[in-house]
Formats: sequence, C-alpha cells, structure tokens
Amino acid sequence: LKLTIEFGGGLELLVDNIKTHQVEIDEEYARAAHETPGLSMRQVIVWIKANLIKERPGMFASGDNVRPGILVLINDTDWELCGASLYLAQDGDRLTFISTLHGG
Repeated sequence: LKLTIEFGGGLELLVDNIKTHQVEIDEEYARAAHETPGLSMRQVIVWIKANLIKERPGMFASGDNVRPGILVLINDTDWELCGASLYLAQDGDRLTFISTLHGG
C-alpha cells in the first residue's frame, strides 16, 4: 500500500521537519493489524506513530486516533466525509494532517 503522508500547521516538527513522506506499508502489516480487510485510517495512525513520528507522539495521536485540533484530509477531502478512522486506505491515497491549534 503506497501512500503520500503530509504534515502541516506545525506537525511537521514531529517528523524531523519533513512535510511530505512517500511511504509503503506492506500487506503483512495490514493483515497483522487484524480489525478489517485492508488498512483503516485507525491502523494508519498507529503505523505513523510507530514509524514516522520522531518526538512527542502525544501531540499527534492518543491511542489509535488523532488528537483534537488536527484536521485530517484524505485526497483533499475532510476525513469526516469519508468515514473518519474507519476509512480503508487505498493505494495512492494522499493523507494530510494539519494542526489547527496555535499558541498565542
């Protein structure tokens, strides 16, 4: 499963300041993740925490869901319109995570 994962709004600081990541999640991981055929966004979030986030993973996710204040887009569409964490990622999807929380 090949995905483009993008971070913005300050979240890129958690991934060595790299905004765009081209990743491939192997089918074995998807099968081992158990809950559904394919790979749900919930499983992708857990994979991102384990493989991309370099510091302060609690700023990105709590358990298997993103923290409040993080806008998630799937191919430029709000993930709430796609099924949110239940959406099954498709080969070639672009997943964008943008923090809407800013200090002041």
